[in-house]
Amino acid sequence: MMQTKEESLEFLERARETVAELSVAEDREKKMQQDEQRIKRSLETETRQMTDAVQTTIKKRRQEIVSSYDAEMGKVQEQMKKARAKREKARNQGMKERIEEETSELHSYNKELRDRMRETFRKDHVPLFCRNQWYFSLYFPRWGRELLQVLLAVLLVFLALPWGVYMLLPEQKTVWLVLIYLADIVVLGGIYVVIGNRTKLKHLEALQEGRQILDQIYANDKKIRVITSTIRKDKNEAFYNLEKYDDEIARLEQEFNEVADRKREALNTFETVTKNILQDEIESRYREKIQTMQTELDGLRIQMKETDAELKERRMTIANDYAGHLGREFLEPFKLQELAGILREDRAATITDAMEVYRKDHIQ
Repeated sequence: MMQTKEESLEFLERARETVAELSVAEDREKKMQQDEQRIKRSLETETRQMTDAVQTTIKKRRQEIVSSYDAEMGKVQEQMKKARAKREKARNQGMKERIEEETSELHSYNKELRDRMRETFRKDHVPLFCRNQWYFSLYFPRWGRELLQVLLAVLLVFLALPWGVYMLLPEQKTVWLVLIYLADIVVLGGIYVVIGNRTKLKHLEALQEGRQILDQIYANDKKIRVITSTIRKDKNEAFYNLEKYDDEIARLEQEFNEVADRKREALNTFETVTKNILQDEIESRYREKIQTMQTELDGLRIQMKETDAELKERRMTIANDYAGHLGREFLEPFKLQELAGILREDRAATITDAMEVYRKDHIQ
């Protein structure tokens, strides 16, 4: 049906107003979406700060409790360490005194034997080197230790020494090695025989008595070692009067356990009561601001739903009433205004003609 110029202008004006209102609603929706993101970020930041404040404060308070009790328990442990060290020292001293007491007779007996051996050798004018334990090992060996000493001496004198001399020669020949061994056997072996003959033939009785005295000393030393080992392995500590140290250690252990129990109680109270109080106190400082932002966000979302419904309604109106006649190309306020201007200037009789004139103008 043909529209009059006034009807066409009225149609274009309604279309322009509807499109303009849609544009305003879209801008409002965009602004509300930006506000929603801003409020959400602020709300998330405030909530995170509240959570961090709660966690940090609770962690700090818990650590303060732990540190306080650990420091007290550390002091008690240090006292226990010192008390145990004193007890060990007293035990070792008591063990030492017990060993000295139970071996004193053997030590005194050994001293008497050495004095007797010295006096015997002095009266018989035995050379001083004969009193050395190595002399009896070389000339009167009897014990396993002494036989090992003899073997060691033979290896050193008749094996290591000749070989060492041979290796120091500027030129090594087998004949030199044989000669060195022969010289070693003759010289050192001869010295050994000469010393043995002169001492044994002249002081045999004194040396035999010295051998017997030395055997007795060895036997006494063995008894001393057995007694010492037995005392060290003895688990009975009643000999050492350690009761006062044991009482002190027991008192400190009880004190340590009491502090540990108080620590467990304090941590349990903190976890079940104090932590909740701290959390509520901290959250109360943030609660009002968070609730305000949440309320603002909820209200904004309600407005966004209303705006979304409005946009749907306006888009449906434009699609039903204007899009079919004008097309998407001209559904803009300024273009619709220009179309109305073309009609007012009588440059076109209909809206369709005005659209063609608009296109020609803009092509030029």
